[in-house]
Parts: sequence; structure tokens; C-alpha cells
Amino acid sequence: MDALDPIESVNTFIGTKDEGNTFPGASMPFGKAHSSPVGSHYAGYRYDDEKIRGFGHFFLSGAGCWEQGGLVPILPVARLPRSFDHKVYASAYSHDGEIGKPGYYKVKLADGITVECTATTRAGVERYTFPGGVEGVLLVNVGQANDKEPVSRSSVRVVDDRTITGTVETQAFCGGRPYLTYFTTRFDRPFESFGVWDRGGAKAGERASGGGAGVRGAWVKFSPGPVTAATSLSQVDEAGATGNLERETGGKTFDELRNEAQQAWRDELGCVEIETDDWDERAVFYTALYHVLLQPLTGSDVDGRYRGFDGEVHRADGWTYYEYYSLWDTYRAHNQLLALLRTARSKDIARSVLAIHEQGGWLPRWAFANQETNCMTGDPVTPFLVDLWRFGHLDGLEEQAYAALVQNVDGVPPESSRFQGRSGNPNYLAKGFVQYDKRFPKKGQDTDPHHGASATLEYALADATLAIMAEELGHAEDAERFRLRGLNHRTLWDHTVTDRGFSGFPRPKLADGSWLTPYTPQGADGFHEGTAWQYQWLAQHDVTGLVTAMGGVAAAEARLDDFFAYPDLLADPARTVREKWVVGPYDYYNQFRYNPNNEPDLHAPWMYALIGKPEKTSVVVRAAQTLFVNGPAGVTGNDDLGTMSAWYVFSALGLYPAVPGTGEFVPHAPKFRRAVVHLENGRDVVIEAEAADPAKTQVVRRIRSGWRGRSRDRVELAQLWQGTTLEVDLHTLSN
Repeated sequence: MDALDPIESVNTFIGTKDEGNTFPGASMPFGKAHSSPVGSHYAGYRYDDEKIRGFGHFFLSGAGCWEQGGLVPILPVARLPRSFDHKVYASAYSHDGEIGKPGYYKVKLADGITVECTATTRAGVERYTFPGGVEGVLLVNVGQANDKEPVSRSSVRVVDDRTITGTVETQAFCGGRPYLTYFTTRFDRPFESFGVWDRGGAKAGERASGGGAGVRGAWVKFSPGPVTAATSLSQVDEAGATGNLERETGGKTFDELRNEAQQAWRDELGCVEIETDDWDERAVFYTALYHVLLQPLTGSDVDGRYRGFDGEVHRADGWTYYEYYSLWDTYRAHNQLLALLRTARSKDIARSVLAIHEQGGWLPRWAFANQETNCMTGDPVTPFLVDLWRFGHLDGLEEQAYAALVQNVDGVPPESSRFQGRSGNPNYLAKGFVQYDKRFPKKGQDTDPHHGASATLEYALADATLAIMAEELGHAEDAERFRLRGLNHRTLWDHTVTDRGFSGFPRPKLADGSWLTPYTPQGADGFHEGTAWQYQWLAQHDVTGLVTAMGGVAAAEARLDDFFAYPDLLADPARTVREKWVVGPYDYYNQFRYNPNNEPDLHAPWMYALIGKPEKTSVVVRAAQTLFVNGPAGVTGNDDLGTMSAWYVFSALGLYPAVPGTGEFVPHAPKFRRAVVHLENGRDVVIEAEAADPAKTQVVRRIRSGWRGRSRDRVELAQLWQGTTLEVDLHTLSN
């Protein structure tokens, strides 16, 4: 393997256009705080923004809703502005010389001001360099954040000639409730003058301001020369923010902090080495891995304290509490990749999810900070936790996790609970399906009966997954009933529905068991961010039943061929995926093809392999990889807290966890000649494909491990944990 620095292989601008919603600024692996530019987009920065409003200190990577942070943005200016609205005082900037690498960002603003960003785990750090002789001013804005991120209350206080503290109350993601963040900002040298502002205007020399929504902040003015500002965050209290700052940045220069951040990233990204001569392919792979390793976010302060789902302060003693769980997305690939690559963190992630249950009473679905947003539908937490158990990351906590999961799959949170859970359970448990009912009350953005058909399929997959865990833990009766419930996807199969020459599709049912009428498999009714065409494949745990319903293997293969436009893929893969698959990031409906931009059918390419046609899986995956490119528009759809990036990493390695809970990976043609996965147990997984060529359509001819030829159907987790070398013989198809 070569010795190229993985830091230099990452391009943090990938995903900053076309609703990839990533951020280009500095972070630490799984960091709580960041330092990144805020532009006119709700995710923070978009590559074609004309101005930068400031450098914020909290972001989500790749999420699809509004309310995505950008808290406490600081902007350097040459003089106090006439207006303290950051949309007005925003600065023009240049892409010339702009740098985006793990742990470091650099940009030149108007007036010749250069900004460099780095981060610790709990603080974002900037170095502001003003042109010679300029007395620089820093605007610390607490009343505004990312576009469409409402600030409902804020406060700011100038503590001394180097320190500012305050609070920001903002709206949680996807219509969640307001939550409070404490911050402390400290400068590396004293400022000469200061003041605050609010809706009443500028107030020179005043030290504090606080109140409800509206512009608010503080400014500080420095003598000529560079200034470093470090801003730490805490959801606990001011002491937590200050303690984070002192422990992680105290006494260190910007360059020292940058070096530490980049070494941390070097260590994390070094968990996978690849061999390729194509620099763009290297950049796409390592940027995807970088995006995977951004989340979930560190939730506990340096002293171990964190704010739990009961609103109280708790302490993680000897472990790290993690938060922000986009489970509807991450259970499909991101969770398994972290479980394989970063086992120590995954164990703390599992423990953190159980802490949410202990303190909040129920398991989460989309957990933002210390609250459940009830965003998205189905039951993602079940396959999420079962996979963590399967990977061995619930040692000693198996029965606690199992009890929480049984409560979740068998019940519904009470009305008094903030959690909505499986709100379709009453009908599902009684009749085997979640009813389609757009009038069903909800506690947040979503509720399962609003998307009854897709919720039924998600519940059934979750039940089948839990059955595996129940069986191995010795809960035989539970295992059998969950296994039978795992077949509930069959209750929605309507053999009379036809579309594009195919008969039989999942169809929504009303509460009384009657079919939704009128109905088309390409329509939106009953399915969440997808159609029956995409969701029909969400039965990978019951391939036999699905194939039978479709009329046999040949009929299922023909349906997959139509779904992927397979003949066209063979002729021109790159053109076909962009013209015949879904291309808009939010174009979920009125579609009958594979949607590479969204989660419901991410596993669908491996359905070919599951029905005995693995060569076609390789063709589809190689075609889908052409959507990931080394440029700002290089992520397909929202990256969804690393989910799409995790899909890409697995696809490039040649293994995919298509069936949750099994610990099995379905192989396909790897993208690189050689890849080495360094496991935390000290062993390596080596994947060798000497003939690999990313520019060509290739399929697997044979997989060997040692002297033994192996089935092309599965690679077991136990084999990977032991360390192994997989030699993959590839065959190139003629296009």
C-alpha cells in the first residue's frame, strides 16, 4: 500500500451543492462543535453562495430538514456595520485559495481578511488575519444562525477583555422543540474596546444583552494583528462550556490545535487504506469516509456531564455520551460501518441510546440533542440496536436492550410522553398492518399512519430482525411471534394491481382492512418519501415470500431489470443513472425506478444477489458509484448524517450489509485493486481485486480466502472479526 496522507485525500467541499447539505469547515471526529462558514442555505454554506455571514460553531452534516444550527457565528470586519443583521453585513469572499480539509478550513474575505478554522471536540476555533494596520472588529452574533434556523431567545455577556459568554435558544431539527445551548468564546489576546447590540441598535461599552427573538450580539475591537477566537458549546451550563474550552484549548496556539485536529483525523481515516492511481477516486472515497466519521456527535462535556432526555443533567463516567441520531437513515448502512470500523465508539453509541430509553422512557427515532423529534416513520431503532448487538457492542447490556426493544415493538408511548414510537401498533398488532390515515394525530413532524404502507414494511423488517436477537438470547416464544410478524409485509400485497406489465404491489389499507382506492404504485399515498416501486424491495428478510408473490425468480429478476433500467445500464451506465433514475434530491414520488438519492431502496441493488443473480448487483452498484464525484455536487441527495457516504464506502469495498441483524455481508465487485480495513482488535480485512478498474463494468467471478474458494453469496461477520484476506477475481463486461 502507498503512504499517501489521507488528510490530503479529503475534499470537504464535496456535498456542498445540489442539497448534499454537508459543511466544508473544520471539525473533529464525532465532534460536538465545529467552525464553518454560514451562507444563505439552511444547512449553512452552499458552494455558490456569494457571501459569508459568519463562522458558526454547530452544524449537522447532510441532513434534509431546516433548523440545522450555525450557532454563534462570528464575522471579522474592518469597521462596525450600519446594520447588525448578518444578511446585510455579510462579506463577499473568493474561492481562490479556499481550502477545505479535515480539521482545517481557509478562506479570504473582502477587505483582505483571511479566516482559518480548526476545531477541538467541543470547540470551534478561528484565526482572523487582518491586512496590515487594520484594527480588526469581530462580530459575535447570538441572535441569528443558519438560514431558517430561528433563534427564540439569546443572551451575551462580555466577561473580561478576552472572554464572552452567552446562551442561544434555537428550534430543534424538523419541527422539534426549542433547546438551549451555552457558549464561551475566548480570544488569544485582549481586545481594546467592545459593545453589544440588539433591536435597539449598538451600545458601545455595554457588557450584556438578553431577551427574546431578534438581532443580538457583541463586538470586540483589536489592535492590528492576527486574532484567534475559540468558541466552546455545552447543553449543560456555562461552566460546562467554559470547562470544555479550558480543557481542550487552554494555552495552545491555533497551529497546535490545527495539528492536533488533523492528526486525530489522520488516525481515524487511516482505518481504511485503498490502492488506486486515480486521485479523484481517492478523494471521493476518503471524503465519504470522513463524512461517516462526523457523527453521531459527542454529547457529554469534558467532565462527563450531559443533559438527558428527562431534562436533567447526568454524567457519563468512563465513557462518552453521543447524541443526534438520524436512525431512519443510519440504520441501513452507517451504523454497520461504524460498528465494523470504530468498535469502541459504537459501544458508547449503544450505551447512549439505552440512556435515552432510561431517561426518556422510550427508544428514539430521530433524536436531536436531548429530545425526540418524531421525524420520519417506521421502527429504525430496532434494527439499529439489534445490529449493534450482532456486532458484539452490547456486551453485558443485552437483556436491558432486549427489554427496551420489546417495549418498543409491542407498545405505544402514552399520550403524556414526548415519544411517539410505533404509533401504528394498535392496528398492526391486531390486523397485521398499519392503517393509512392522514388525519391520525401526531406529536411531531411525522406519524406512522400517515404513511401506513411503508410503516408496515418497516415494522415487519424490524420484527424479523428482533426475532434473530430473541432466538439467540433464549426467548423462543418471542422469537416465533416476531418471526411471524416479520411476514406482515405480505398483508399489503395486492395481486390485482398492475403497472408497467407487472402484477402485484404493496398497497395501502384503510383501518377497516379495505384497500386504498384509487391507487397507483407510482403515487405518494401511503408511502414515506418513496413509492410502492421503491418500497416493494423492503422485504429482504423474506426473499422467498417476496419472490413467490412476484411470480418466481424469473419474474422478480425481470422486475428488477425494469426497476434499474438494466439493459440501458449495460450500454451506458453513467448516462442512464442520471437520466432514468431519480435525479432530484426531493423527487420522491411519481417514480418507478431506483432512487439513489434516498434511503428506502438503498439495499435494492443487492436484491439481485439475494435472488441468485449476483453479477447484476455488481453492474448496478458500479453504475450508482458514478453519481459520487470529486466536486461540490458529488453527493447524491442529502448525505443524511453520513448515510449516503457509508453506502458508498461499503460499495467501494465490495461488501454490503443488506439484511439487518444477520451479521452477513453480500459481496459484489470492489472498486479498488486493494483495500485494507484495520480493525480495532488489531486484525486486518484485506480485499484484493487485482483486475479492478473503476472505469469499467465488472462482476465477480470468484472469491477466495486462503486456499479455499468461497461462495459469492455471503461473507460472515465472524470471518471479518478474525481477520481475513478476500481475493476477488473479476470479469469485465463489454459495454
